[in-house]
Amino acid sequence: MQAELCGVTLHYEQYGQGDRHVLMLHGWGCEIKHFAPIADSLQSDYHITVIDFPAHGQSTPPPQPWGVADFAACVKALILQLSIAPCDIIAHSFGGRVALYLAANEPQLVKRLVLTGCAGIKKPQTPEQQKRSARYQRLKGLCQSLGRVAPFKGLSDRLLSELRQKYGSPDYNALSEDMKKTFVKVVNEDLSPLLPRVQASTLLVWGENDTETPLWMGQQMEKEIPDAGLVIFENDDHFAYLRQWPRFVRVVQAFLK
Repeated sequence: MQAELCGVTLHYEQYGQGDRHVLMLHGWGCEIKHFAPIADSLQSDYHITVIDFPAHGQSTPPPQPWGVADFAACVKALILQLSIAPCDIIAHSFGGRVALYLAANEPQLVKRLVLTGCAGIKKPQTPEQQKRSARYQRLKGLCQSLGRVAPFKGLSDRLLSELRQKYGSPDYNALSEDMKKTFVKVVNEDLSPLLPRVQASTLLVWGENDTETPLWMGQQMEKEIPDAGLVIFENDDHFAYLRQWPRFVRVVQAFLK
């Protein structure tokens, strides 16, 4: 199914039964299929809606660089169009950013939250990362200065592209030029100030060895979200919810019921 919202064609799927609605929001670089075993297991008790975020799966890219608020506005528009509010939200990683934003700013849309490997808290840079960032900014400035001299514009563009490939993350380098701007906006947003404003009861599920969103982030969320509890999946990583999906489903079912 598709919906034309906020300048994008948003792909989504709905199935299941019951009066209680559950919305599933995937992580960056993922798509609907990453929630398939969880959605299949819950559909006998809940009405499930799963979406492909813009520029993911079968959804089209945003018309201009988006931040978290823009993604949240698009999800809000879908919730209202489908009349599924208030809904429970199960979100992974980047999807957690959007879920947190909605829960803090649109509490009437959200019943309960399940956040797994949730992003949104900025990692402090290590000394080595600070040096690497400073080196990149210095070289970027030199290339941009070179580009102001007309005969060297092509060389400047080529050197800037090589710099981005060398210093950018794999997620960043895999994106189109327009989506790179969206990615930068998203990852530079610190949603920590929103945590005390989340009114929904919140279940946090974390992989003990998560390196993308380390466990301390889940512990901070548990501390700062007023009604939150943390479940740790030992010896697992950022995709613990998917690697141990039967266990994840059992925990979610107990929480939602």
